[in-house]
Amino acid sequence: QEGLRGRPFANIFSLSDGPPGPCGGSGVPYLYLTDMEISVQDLEVNSNASLTVSLAQTPYCRKHRYDPQNPLCAHIIFVGSIVKVNDSEAGLAKKALFSRHPEMESWPKDHNWFFAKFNITNIWVLDYFGGLKIVTPEEYYSVKP
Repeated sequence: QEGLRGRPFANIFSLSDGPPGPCGGSGVPYLYLTDMEISVQDLEVNSNASLTVSLAQTPYCRKHRYDPQNPLCAHIIFVGSIVKVNDSEAGLAKKALFSRHPEMESWPKDHNWFFAKFNITNIWVLDYFGGLKIVTPEEYYSVKP
């Protein structure tokens, strides 16, 4: 985007790694995107991205009176790239996203929506004072809920 070229830019996207329920999550963050969105236009030039997910998005931190910046209000930082899913993975992405975000199914069809995933290359967890913990993608994907 003009005026931001070469600078970081943040935006909000809904995502899902699978339908609700036990064993529903795959760990792969799926997204429903359109080329009309300014961040998606940037991602088409450079697909590298980072994603932060925090317990502040749940009642946990409020319940324990943790400020979102407090490391005890844990968060995980994913680094990688955003890639369009292939046809064989599109059904899984659709089920993952529409089951958690049913409104998406009714979004305007003329916006040329497509399914994408966050291809994770690096993971950092901050859940206590004293610094980040490094988790490999292999460790992350091997965890069973």
